[in-house]
Amino acid sequence: MAKSGVLETIPCTVTKATELKKELEKLVKAILDEEDYRVEVTDEAMRVLSVLKELKFKKSLKMVDDKIVPEEFKCPISREIMGDPVVLATGQTYDLPFIQRWLNEGHRTCPQTQQVLSHTILTPNRLVREMISQWCKERGIELPKPVKDVDGEVCTDADRGHLKSLLEKMSSSLSDQKEAAKELRLLTKRMPSFRALFSDSIDAIPKLLNPLSPGRANTHPDLQEDLITTVLNLSIHDNNKRLAAENPLVIPLLVESVKSGTIETRSNAAAAIFSLSALDSNKLIIGKSGALKPLIDLLEEGHPLAMKDAASAIFNLCLVLENKGRAVREGAVRVILEKIMDCIFVDELLAILAMLASHQKAVEEMGELGAVHCLLGIIRESSSERNKENCVAILHTICLNDYSKWRDIREEENANGTLARLAESGTSRAKRKANSILERLNRAASLTHTA
Repeated sequence: MAKSGVLETIPCTVTKATELKKELEKLVKAILDEEDYRVEVTDEAMRVLSVLKELKFKKSLKMVDDKIVPEEFKCPISREIMGDPVVLATGQTYDLPFIQRWLNEGHRTCPQTQQVLSHTILTPNRLVREMISQWCKERGIELPKPVKDVDGEVCTDADRGHLKSLLEKMSSSLSDQKEAAKELRLLTKRMPSFRALFSDSIDAIPKLLNPLSPGRANTHPDLQEDLITTVLNLSIHDNNKRLAAENPLVIPLLVESVKSGTIETRSNAAAAIFSLSALDSNKLIIGKSGALKPLIDLLEEGHPLAMKDAASAIFNLCLVLENKGRAVREGAVRVILEKIMDCIFVDELLAILAMLASHQKAVEEMGELGAVHCLLGIIRESSSERNKENCVAILHTICLNDYSKWRDIREEENANGTLARLAESGTSRAKRKANSILERLNRAASLTHTA
């Protein structure tokens, strides 16, 4: 498939380069001016530099009319000048990344001749490489290098063109939108290169989400499911995390989709929030968006497919202090305790409860909702050392804040010696917490006896 109109893309490249330079200028200024700048700022600056380098290289290639490039210098698969020519078993020459992808997909035939391969060893074609090098040198252009994303998948002009055509369908008829959404969902799941392509354009995600109207995202549930799942797939790629979270469309649509849609849509929306919240800056953005209440409601509903994703998202978001307060205010303690008491997702929910225990209002709620008996029961009966550790850590905080609960703990200790056993055989942290509680109980008993 020969390229056409390559020179028409140069103005777009120049415009994008100008935007990237402005962004880079801001990032460098932040690094120079701020004493305590975030590590993510340097990561983003490096990403922008990398994209600028790629654009510079592409510009030099675009200046060469495709018609004057000798056919033997083009890869039969990509139809681009080869950067790393290799010979297949049948004798045909291909660019290494593209023939390697062909083989990785399970093909065992030559793409050109359809002959069955006797072996899959790829031999460097040094002669063709030298000829290409000399040809490029004579015309003052760089020797081409394959563009790869972080997963080692090549991004071809054909991939870019296909993505562009699919995104254009998002402004077309409903049937076109649904067809394109299904394909994008599949491509972003299977191909890291397609996920990477979205980070190259600030317009890609808005175009993707064009069919979803805020407040009416579930008008077409199947379309909503495919597009939200595509966002989940995109969020896996590190370069997309900040890009997605800082786009004004993405988080509100994810929050709305946690509330309504098919159960798979709601689960995948929660999973996307979890994925995006890997960045601390995103945790704050998501927390301020009102995401915690719908996530807590989804957890309370108890659908097995969605609960784990909701719990994971809540845990990640509550790693930031501001979001702990939000989660407590939205009723997280009650919902989590009820699930734990029903023996549902105990491991994951205990970890969240232990995190929330640093919040005063959460500790008060735990005491009021009968957490002490529940936590002591888990310590007594659970085989999980991690769960026992989380339980005794929460109990320790409750004891420090509510002396009225000491009687319940003393009764449990007199009847079963639960904490004494944990102080002997638990993890190092569990032993410290158990011993601290026991010492306080003994001190209180001693004072009472003396009085």
